[in-house]
Amino acid sequence: MALLNDKDAALRERAARVIPGGLWGHLNAAKLPAGYPQYFASAEGCRLTDVNGRTYIDFMCAWGPMVLGHRNPVVEAAAARQAALGDAMNGPAPVLVELAETLVDMVAHADWAMFQKNGTDATTLCVTVARAKTRARKVLVARGAYHGAAPWCTPSLAGVTTEDRLHLIHFDWNDLASLRAAAAEAQGDLAAILVSAFRHDMARPLELPTPEFAAEARALADAAGAALILDDVRAGFRLDLAGSWEPLGVRPDLTAFSKAIANGYAMGAVTGGDAYREAATQVYATGSFWCGAVAMAAALATLRELKRLDGPAHMRAMGERLRAGLAAGAARHGLAIDQSGPPQMPLMLFAGDTDSRMGDAFCSAALEAGAYFHPRHNMFLSCAHTEADIDAALLAAEAGFAAVAAL
Repeated sequence: MALLNDKDAALRERAARVIPGGLWGHLNAAKLPAGYPQYFASAEGCRLTDVNGRTYIDFMCAWGPMVLGHRNPVVEAAAARQAALGDAMNGPAPVLVELAETLVDMVAHADWAMFQKNGTDATTLCVTVARAKTRARKVLVARGAYHGAAPWCTPSLAGVTTEDRLHLIHFDWNDLASLRAAAAEAQGDLAAILVSAFRHDMARPLELPTPEFAAEARALADAAGAALILDDVRAGFRLDLAGSWEPLGVRPDLTAFSKAIANGYAMGAVTGGDAYREAATQVYATGSFWCGAVAMAAALATLRELKRLDGPAHMRAMGERLRAGLAAGAARHGLAIDQSGPPQMPLMLFAGDTDSRMGDAFCSAALEAGAYFHPRHNMFLSCAHTEADIDAALLAAEAGFAAVAAL
């Protein structure tokens, strides 16, 4: 629906003159279906309001960070208390030590923690620490996996040299023979095996790791004297507070966290075992804002609230309610859908929708009815989602299914 005095369109037009492409990276709404807003005026709990005054039930949670919901009062109060004392100072505030202690206590494999500002910082530091410890170069990564936006791992090859990727070796997710072949290809020069909580390639069904795959990754890393690195940036603290592979009985040597750790404040973290402590001491890892105390206070409050609420269990329950409702809605309209991934981070794709035409139609109609879904990327539940919110979103989904059925 066209709007008079469309504030979002006006902002996009202004941005196009002063920002390359209008906006950079994954937050660029030009990649989303028609009608999706680029600019937002406010957010509260599990709801977003765009600059044109339209409000949506949010199933992207800022692409993951809002694990407790937008503007969670406990987190905001903790951040405000620290902001009144200081943020970026000549050294860290005491909250740094308390946050590190909390992570070491919470994350099953952790004996120490270091802090950064985003997920790419964290995954890059993990790889650097692994290479410092092992004095090896090769890193095994799953084909199609996303581990950040630095030259060594970005999905775009623009500005990237062959040398940036020279020491990456690829394997197929959950394929034991492929993983073993990649380890053999490293020929005694294996620094790390880098895995994610689950396979989350864009526009493909999500795939959880099999216990056999996880155990083999651990065994191959041990046999080579290499690090097993878990990139828990996307899933961390939604699936299990002790680490997303903990239910599999496999513990990594190093883990990268970000997104949900501070409920929207800029924070990344690396946790590691004692065997990697000295190597972490040796690498030069720093940033002018990496010891910012406000984000650390927010992170401490977030982790405590997640533990108090048993956040992963609540998000799982709400995700299961959403999943069941979407399955019923699709069936009512005679549509075949594929739902995959953990319930806390669901993905819904339409069968045979190779060009995303059906997904786009569903999401555009649901958006107009008040629910912000994504047609190709996994979505996110938060602790702010209630049963009433899920049910209201399912009513909006009805409009989406009707739009697809009418194609």
